[in-house]
This record gives sequence, structure tokens and C-alpha cells, in this order.
Amino acid sequence: MNTDVFGLALMDYLNGNYTEDIATYSSLDEQDTIPVPYLFRTYDQMPKIEQKALDLCKGSVLDIGCGAGSHSLYLQEKGIQVTALDHSAGAIECCGSRGVKNTVCTSVLEYRNQKYDTLLLLMNGIGIVGKLELLKTYLKHFKSLMLPNAQILLDSSDIIYMFEDEDESDGDWKPEIETYYGEVDFTMQYKGATSSLFPWLYLDYNTLNNAASDAKLKCELICEGEHFDYLARLTHL
Repeated sequence: MNTDVFGLALMDYLNGNYTEDIATYSSLDEQDTIPVPYLFRTYDQMPKIEQKALDLCKGSVLDIGCGAGSHSLYLQEKGIQVTALDHSAGAIECCGSRGVKNTVCTSVLEYRNQKYDTLLLLMNGIGIVGKLELLKTYLKHFKSLMLPNAQILLDSSDIIYMFEDEDESDGDWKPEIETYYGEVDFTMQYKGATSSLFPWLYLDYNTLNNAASDAKLKCELICEGEHFDYLARLTHL
């Protein structure tokens, strides 16, 4: 049984039962945490990349991987029609409890109900692709959800820095691994519950740009953050 660790943590926080954060374990041999309160942040508490993405949202918005619904709530309060989508039942329950009007609990690949002016994928939202070989499939599906003048706004990070040797001077160096270096496997733990292993994709901009071109989408680098991260916009050619 796949435990909805993420959803459990969100609902605990919402119900005043916050006592610990989500622990993450990755194939990069790293242990980290996701601070649960951070998932409930306001616009002013968000990184500038997220603020910029929200500022660029237009028309009807599909917030893919909405989590606790912080982005959806901000857009909704600005009078923008937004639908919050997540495969976590706990996340969608959390969004509804916080006041998000339109929610959908499903995998985005299974969602075909409507077309939108903006597809929003924040907090490395493109990570849901999991494996680079699936990026083409996801981009094709995203196109099917886009109205004629629509846009996809997404942020991600180039994690090549995690493999580089400090003495390495060749800027074209890549780690000697068989798969794309941005493919990372994760598990999450929270209050004794453990999620299933799941793949998560960190995508460098050049790879995204090439994949977008193959999918007949225009890719534009909007801005870069302080931690090898960036915001990109994809539109119809």
C-alpha cells in the first residue's frame, strides 16, 4: 500500500498537529527534510522565481502538483480562475479545507477534462515526469491541455553541481553514470509512515529547450535563481 505521506503531513499541519517535518531520502545518498510550514507560505515568503511565475499567470490556470494549494490560493484571491490538481488525496483535501474552489485528485496524465491558458508547475513541478525518456510523453499531454495562446510555466534545477569535482575545469564535464544525471529516486518518511520509492526529475535548461523544440513548443528562459534553478515558459510555435 502506497502511504500518502505528503498528504498526511499537510493535514496534520492544517489541523494543528504539526510536530515534525517530512524526511526525504534520495539515490544521491542524501537525507534532507521538507519543512511542512514552508508548504503553507504566502506570496511574500515565496522565492522570486515563484513570485515571477505567479505574476505571469493569465486566463484560466491549471496548478499541476498543487500541494497545499498556496499558489492556487494566491491566484484565486487575485480573481484568476484556477484549478488545483494533485495525485495526493491529502493534498487535495488540504486545498479544499483552505478554500481552493476547484480541485482535482488525479495524475495529470489521466486528466483530460479541460483546456487552459496557463499550466503551472512550481517547486520543480516538472519533477513529476520522473524519467527523461518520459518527457516527450508529458509535453505532448501538456499540449493537449493548452488553449491556442496558452503557456506552460515551470521551474527546475540543474543539479550537475552535485556531481562536479572542485578540481574539474572542463565546463562540459558530465558525471559517469548510465542514466541522465537529473533522474533521482526518492522516498519520504513522516511519523513512522514511509512512501513508495518514486522517481523525480531535475531538468537542466538546455535539455528542456531541446525537448520543447522536438515537441513543437517554444522555450524561453524567464529568469534564474540563486541555487542553479530557473523559470521557463513554453508556448505554441
